[in-house]
Amino acid sequence: MAAPTIATMIICLPDALPAQALTSHQLDTHFNVTGTLAPLFWAVAQLRVWQRQQMIGLRKGRPAPCAGGPVRLLDLHGMRHAAAVGAGIRYQIWQQVVHGTRAATPWPVFETRHLTDPDRYPLDTAIAEFHAQPRVHAMRLHAAAAPGTGQPSVGELEMYQAGQMAYQHYRAASAIAGDAMLTADGRKLAPASDALAHRITYLEQALAHLDTLDPDQRLLAVAL
Repeated sequence: MAAPTIATMIICLPDALPAQALTSHQLDTHFNVTGTLAPLFWAVAQLRVWQRQQMIGLRKGRPAPCAGGPVRLLDLHGMRHAAAVGAGIRYQIWQQVVHGTRAATPWPVFETRHLTDPDRYPLDTAIAEFHAQPRVHAMRLHAAAAPGTGQPSVGELEMYQAGQMAYQHYRAASAIAGDAMLTADGRKLAPASDALAHRITYLEQALAHLDTLDPDQRLLAVAL
């Protein structure tokens, strides 16, 4: 089974960890994680002057992006709502792009087949057969003709094919849970692979954990 793609990790910071440890070059020392602080979160709109010092990597803007801070000062609800709205727009674009094409086999299926028997099914063959599908052709052609952020990605093909509501829920949950999570007691939550079923299992676990956190629990987003 292929390892999952982990681009963003959410770290639940231990209470005793001092503020000076929350820098990119200290992440490996404290968490065995190599990465950089990522402005993934939004600070709440009514952030008081004295609360700003509790935020990590706070930037200017409305909403104001930051790398983390206490849960009570993060607008997790607003992040989920915005992600769902954006996902709905992308899904409508995707529907138009792939109209008339039949459902495609997602990439993780080809990748698993390759990893199971790499000699008989080389990686080049797996890539070629995945790309040979009409629906993938349509998505790649759209990406080539209309490059830029916010366009439907072939990497999320399986998520789109689950339906609009499923895709919106997926993006909303991912907005606050990232691709993996490190709990305050050192447990790592992560999907077993990039397959949608494994991604959903991770999101279920991560959201359930976030629901148990104290409002003063600090979260930190890290780009790996």
